[in-house]
Amino acid sequence: MTDTHQENQSNDGVAVAGSFASTSTPLSAPVTVESTPVRDGTDAAIPGSTPARDQPARTRTRDLSSIADRLSERDWAVLRSVAAHRFLTTAQITRLHFAGHADTSGPVLARRTLGRLRSRRLLATLERRVGGVRAGSSGLVYHVDVVGDRILRRESGRTSRRRFSIPSPTFLRHTLAIAQTHIELLEASRAGQCELVRCEIEPASWRRHLGLGGARLTLKPDLFAETATDRGSAFTTSWFIEVDLGTEHQPTLLRKSHDYDAYYRSGTEQAEHGVFPLVVWIMTASTSKAAERRCTALRQAIDKDQRLESALFHVITPDQLISLVQNGGTR
Repeated sequence: MTDTHQENQSNDGVAVAGSFASTSTPLSAPVTVESTPVRDGTDAAIPGSTPARDQPARTRTRDLSSIADRLSERDWAVLRSVAAHRFLTTAQITRLHFAGHADTSGPVLARRTLGRLRSRRLLATLERRVGGVRAGSSGLVYHVDVVGDRILRRESGRTSRRRFSIPSPTFLRHTLAIAQTHIELLEASRAGQCELVRCEIEPASWRRHLGLGGARLTLKPDLFAETATDRGSAFTTSWFIEVDLGTEHQPTLLRKSHDYDAYYRSGTEQAEHGVFPLVVWIMTASTSKAAERRCTALRQAIDKDQRLESALFHVITPDQLISLVQNGGTR
């Protein structure tokens, strides 16, 4: 695909732009973690997370204002990004918010900041560490705690509390993998390899539309991203990104691909944004060879399925993501 606004017609007459996803609309400000929509937090300590002896007494409303007033801009950024991603490890938070420091001082500052936010019950940690005990503090998994959720609700005007249970290992792995993908895009943008104009993490990335017979359907991409190949470019490319952990069978992946195709044919996204994002399947597995085999198998299955708009989909391994973004999805 080239960065043009040339329109084509698919077999069913639905307009697409620049092989579905390029647009010449003006760029917004470069995306930052602080701009990511805040969605999920907690309103109660999760069993097996922050030990009860470390938890302060119930925080009164006037104390919330005092705590909020003492938060630095980076404190707010960390709190919002943990809420947006649901779960983040210490290492991921360090990459998101302390990348401007030296390799030795960044992790120290991150641990100090997280310890302070945890002591105030703005954040809490799961008992389970990513990478096991040997991972140390870098493997701690953070989520929003009761005080953090109350402060975020006051800021956003949200009235409902968010309650949830300890995540299953599979859900946690997937959530952290989505966060990792976002971080890689953000780091590529910082390095000047592309420009990350906009990024939405589920559920902010979800799309609702009407199916056959007026059925209300929800498409649930892991990520939505908008990128430019060059900083300041007038052309952007949109992406729906799915992160596969190698646990789903091919029929499940094909069903999700059909969900994307149905949304594409509904014209809902095109009517609102003028283009339809390219769909990227990022295939992971226990080994790189296994991931490549999964890529080949899914690519062949999509190409053979006459009910799918094959050009809509890219199937890649994680190491191919940035190069795909850099060339704007051109095959």
